[in-house]
Parts: sequence; structure tokens; C-alpha cells
Amino acid sequence: MCRPAIAALATVFVVALACFLPSAARAQIDSAKPAVATASPKPIGKVVAATGSVTIEHAGAVIVQANVASDPGRANTGDPVYLGDVVQTGADGRVGINFTDGSSFNLSSNARMVLDHYVYEPAGKSNASLFNLAKGTFTFVAGGVAKTGDMKVDTPVATLGIRGTTPHIEISDDGSVRFSTLIEEGKSKLLKKPPTSAAPEPDRSSNRRLNICRGC
Repeated sequence: MCRPAIAALATVFVVALACFLPSAARAQIDSAKPAVATASPKPIGKVVAATGSVTIEHAGAVIVQANVASDPGRANTGDPVYLGDVVQTGADGRVGINFTDGSSFNLSSNARMVLDHYVYEPAGKSNASLFNLAKGTFTFVAGGVAKTGDMKVDTPVATLGIRGTTPHIEISDDGSVRFSTLIEEGKSKLLKKPPTSAAPEPDRSSNRRLNICRGC
């Protein structure tokens, strides 16, 4: 083979090698970097009971049916709820949700609740929650956030601070709100005093004198 042909062939090889080496080096560097995993949102609670039409709309606009489609009366327990979720019930719907701090919410028919804010750590000093109750009837038992931090529920008329009670809230279609406090199960015996029975009056009939008026 003549020298010009050999020189040309060598030049092509050097150019190809120069193009390959940076790509190979970049591939080795990229493979050496640790894979960065995208953290999934952490649930703040879960559905413990659901009947009828119940939907949970996540912040990413994903709607989850909280019951089995083939059997609307059967609850699909265990569905997680996340910060920013919107929980809604239909005309025949009811749902119960337990949160990580021990709070329990029961929503009746035609209810809507938005989980706006929730922070809870068992030993934390900044525990707080804010749930927006837009409509419907809600009964809930306050948990750790109310006892160690700041638990609030927002209604169309006011924002209520909760301090370890068992509230019952009814929000009508016209926006009016009725608020009451229930007696927690297990504490009713302490709050109810047994009726005191009065001692029977002694029979004094034998000591009574009869004043008889004659001729009057």
C-alpha cells in the first residue's frame, strides 16, 4: 500500500477516535453519578370506611374513587390521602378518614373538605393543621395536633380553633353553620353524675293531732 493511502487512513482513524473518546468519557462520568430518585409525597392519612359515592381529588388533578366500582356499597379502605387533597361525598356517600396524629373525620352526604395544611411530628413543636370544610356535615375527634400544636378548621363563616374536643359541624347550602360539641366515648361516665335519690320522708302519721271543730 502506498504511503499517501496509509497516511489518509491514519488520519481518518485519529479523527474517529477523537470523536469517540469524549462520548465514552461522558458516559463513564454519567454512570458514576448516583441516580437521583424523585421523592413521592407522604400520605397524611387514609380512608378507613367509605360507602356510596366518595371521591378524592389529589393535587395533581387525579381523581380516585374511594369504593369498588362493581359494588358501590362496599368500602375500599386503605386509600391514602395527601396534603392538598379534596374529599367529596355524593348524595348517598359517607367516608371516614384517620390521620397520622390520631384525628378521625367522618363526612356525611354532600360534603366537601380540602386538606390545606398539615404538619405533624410526634415530638415536634410546630404541629399544625388547617382543613377547609366547605359544605356538609362533619364529626371528628381531635388528635395529637390539637393537643400539642395548632389545629384549625375553616368554615364559610369563621375559622375555628380545636382543642381536644369532639366537634360536630353542619354547613347548610346557604352557608349557615351550626357547631356543637359531642361527648367522647369513654368519657361519658365521668361527665354524667348519677342521680342522687332523696331520703324517704319518715311516716309521722301516728304523731299527728287531728283538730276537730265541732259546731263550726
